[in-house]
Amino acid sequence: MASVCCNCYAQGKEINKNDSRIVVRPVAQKNTLAVKQTVNNAAEIYAKPKVPVLCYHRIEDGRKSDYSVTPATFAAHIKVLADSGYHSILPAQLYDYLVYNKALPEKPVMITFDDSRVEHYRIAAPVMEKYGFRGVFFIMTITYNKKNYMTKEQIAKLAKAGHVIGLHSWDHTMVTKYKDSDWVKQMSMPRKELEKIIGMPVEYWAYPNGVYDHKATEKLSKNFKLSFILISQRDSIQPLQTIWRMIIPECTPQRMLKSMHGIFKNGK
Repeated sequence: MASVCCNCYAQGKEINKNDSRIVVRPVAQKNTLAVKQTVNNAAEIYAKPKVPVLCYHRIEDGRKSDYSVTPATFAAHIKVLADSGYHSILPAQLYDYLVYNKALPEKPVMITFDDSRVEHYRIAAPVMEKYGFRGVFFIMTITYNKKNYMTKEQIAKLAKAGHVIGLHSWDHTMVTKYKDSDWVKQMSMPRKELEKIIGMPVEYWAYPNGVYDHKATEKLSKNFKLSFILISQRDSIQPLQTIWRMIIPECTPQRMLKSMHGIFKNGK
């Protein structure tokens, strides 16, 4: 495990990154003249400089885990990002950068949260909003309204406030264990329910435990614009479905920045 990053889940074999096959989901056009855009192929997307994507889980006092930070530490992390000139971005901006070469703000960073914890609503969102940041919240739909987890109303309020809601499966079962029928239970049905809650499409997925295989990337490419792994081998045929994230444990703001710089500047 890296000292301050995601747990490194090795996934499968390297796939030929010169293969140009990739699914770019069409977007409905209004009755206006179409503007032609250059669309990057898989190899070009895979080769683009990485944008830092941070991943938080629990935010609470008194818990020692690589998946947990204290509220004070979280606030310090967000403050140092703001003070250092970072700008939070959302998945649609990352997608446009990767696929269409659209510009990102200077020093972009994406801040994501897994597992639907209630402190994401009560603690994380207000801290980010204080600095004008917005985040991405990946929801396990089995947790609706349960103790220590967000309610449907809280999830809807996050979306209304400008945060992005993504799907993290129904019950956190890894995609490598799915049979054909499991995709309905773990993806299709939870996605429809989540879309009803927030009143908008759910276009982004985070793999449970960060674990994936190529078969899953092919399935997800037909349903989501982007899917997020942890720090592990990416699939170069489906780079949009294997976006890196770095798990942030309890650490100083300076250590978090140093690790973020090293990982996303040098990694493949």
